[in-house]
Amino acid sequence: MKYFKLLLLLFVLQTQAQQGGMWIPSMLKGMNEGEMKTLGMKISAEQIYSINQSSLKDAVPHFDGGCTAEVISDKGLILTNHHCGFDNIQSHSTVEHDYLTNGFWAYKMDEELPNKDLEVTFVVKIEDVTSKIVEGTASLTSEAEKQKKIQQNISELVKNAPKEAWQENRVKTFYDGNQYLLFVVESYKDVRLVGAPPSSIGKFGSDTDNWVWPRHTGDFSLFRIYADKNNRPAAYSKDNVPYKPKHFFPISITGLKENDFTMVMGYPGRTTEYLPSVAVNQIVETLNPAKVEVRDAALKVQDRFMRKDQAIKIQYAAKYASVANYWKKWMGETKGLKKANAVAAKQKFEKDFQQKVVKAGKQAEYGNLLADFEKNYIEIKDYALARDYFTEVALRNTELLSVGYKLYQLEQILATKGEQSFTDRKNTLATGISDFYKDYNAEVDKNVFEQLIYLYATKSPKQFLPESLNNINAAQLTNDVFTSSNLTSLEKFRSLLEGDSKTVIEKLNADKGYQLIKSMSEAYSKNVAPKYDELNLKNIALQRTYMKAILELSPKSARIFPDANSTLRVTYGKIKGYKPNDAVYYEPFTTLDGVMEKYVPGDYEFDVPQKLIDLYNTKDYGIYGENGKMPVCFIATNHTTGGNSGSPALDKNGNLIGLNFDRVWEGTMSDVYYSPDICRNIMVDARYLLFIIDKFAGAKNIINELKIIQPAKKK
Repeated sequence: MKYFKLLLLLFVLQTQAQQGGMWIPSMLKGMNEGEMKTLGMKISAEQIYSINQSSLKDAVPHFDGGCTAEVISDKGLILTNHHCGFDNIQSHSTVEHDYLTNGFWAYKMDEELPNKDLEVTFVVKIEDVTSKIVEGTASLTSEAEKQKKIQQNISELVKNAPKEAWQENRVKTFYDGNQYLLFVVESYKDVRLVGAPPSSIGKFGSDTDNWVWPRHTGDFSLFRIYADKNNRPAAYSKDNVPYKPKHFFPISITGLKENDFTMVMGYPGRTTEYLPSVAVNQIVETLNPAKVEVRDAALKVQDRFMRKDQAIKIQYAAKYASVANYWKKWMGETKGLKKANAVAAKQKFEKDFQQKVVKAGKQAEYGNLLADFEKNYIEIKDYALARDYFTEVALRNTELLSVGYKLYQLEQILATKGEQSFTDRKNTLATGISDFYKDYNAEVDKNVFEQLIYLYATKSPKQFLPESLNNINAAQLTNDVFTSSNLTSLEKFRSLLEGDSKTVIEKLNADKGYQLIKSMSEAYSKNVAPKYDELNLKNIALQRTYMKAILELSPKSARIFPDANSTLRVTYGKIKGYKPNDAVYYEPFTTLDGVMEKYVPGDYEFDVPQKLIDLYNTKDYGIYGENGKMPVCFIATNHTTGGNSGSPALDKNGNLIGLNFDRVWEGTMSDVYYSPDICRNIMVDARYLLFIIDKFAGAKNIINELKIIQPAKKK
């Protein structure tokens, strides 16, 4: 009976163990370590983060400023997503050597390809410096003055905090300005492409399958870090040698099952988990639908051209993927927030919060917070909507306007900083703009422009529009701009910059494309930005106080984790299926069978390489298959977001079992509201990526570098 009760107690503890959250790795001891152990983890918090000995953090660099990677060999080999390495793979691709279509594998180190401006950054140490950063701010009543003093303190600390010559100090804010941490980091700038599967594997399912489950994508690529002879960061040189890591991940192929413990480490970009209900409602009802509509129009045009022309497909592949990523994410986020009744859940939290304020006698300090939020978010609504339209149309999705905006900034530099600054920026722009035009097609952009300028003129709040966009004929405006503007080609663009400042400014202001972006920018700068910034600053101050109150009034056992801000975090959970809709249940694993079920010969999203078909037909899976199946992907309850792309998925012993690359569609709401019932992260099974490297690519040289943990042989 005692044994039965003990088993029952263990079962209850495991089923009640908390999941989700994005936790700072240096602060896991205590509650988090206890939760992780209850979920099944066998290693200690010290093994995850330590400054005295090698630990898991030493194998998890920030990749290219926006993704995560992991070190998987003692020769500096790193693994990340195919979509994280996509720009670099594309930059080496031509119609003759199309690595996007055919893949790339270096079978010797001297075949590895260097990448311009690609770097990876490791965290050396994390230290709480809150008291130093907020010093001298208590007596300041102006929010702008407080922020100015904080920035001064940050600059001073970054400059003077101890570090090695090749390292860098960075200070980041947490809990909406209630905590500040110093990160000592080191960045390696010689990072070379080692391997990438063809896009028919690395992007299998492409945009149709993006943000959804079941998933069958081998979303991975391989790079190698190179260092100088002292193992320190160095610019690219043939004399550099493979980096020797402090730690690298063994890769386990022992098998996975539902409810297994999983942990993800990485650099999640941005979440807003503690927004008030009025802000969440504005996201759901106003801001997300507007951004989705703009990107939907742009994507339809680009897709039409990409399907017809292989050269355009290569030109626009990375741009299309980038635009489509958040287009679909915002749709899923909205769906998930509605499904989870997130606004109602926030309102319940706020009711309980208000009661705690009264009970603690804190009405004077915190009693008006929610009412002030309500007032500010109502007032900022149109300004926020206009800001999103300007950003989406002028700066991101209409290329002629976005490149024209660089020239608008150039004219502003002349007015504010003078001749020398103008000349310096002009020269930099003239030489650096070639990369933009390398992947630019005027005919594609013209068709995008017509769709988006119509949306901007008819959907953005009319009181903020320039006169030039009132009652426009979108087709006529498009034709006028694209037949006469010098912004449509590299040569014409550079011709605008020839001559002295007076000549350049005269030429710019005579250009129809420039005239349009200038009128849009001036209207935005005058009518939208100042008021938006004023109201947003008020909301930032309110959010900081609200966060302070939540921390102060919550019990010590409350799981109050800081929002993501592109710093190293740990999240943990369990492998688990989920129920997205009534009468529908998704299992947590997919196999190569599903790839073949989706296979459409010749389709750019669902085609399959012949060699993969042959391996499937012969069931030639080597040591990576399981029960006659080839595992491909799996899902778990880990709390991830953008920036976690490429993050290592680890087992209870800290071994690599997969590679994080996505979330389920409804679960994208986790940026605003996490629910373990709905939110799932999607990972490539380590066995599938090893199978592709070994059996598909025949890259035995890579396999031989790795430490692979195989199932124990049965006696």
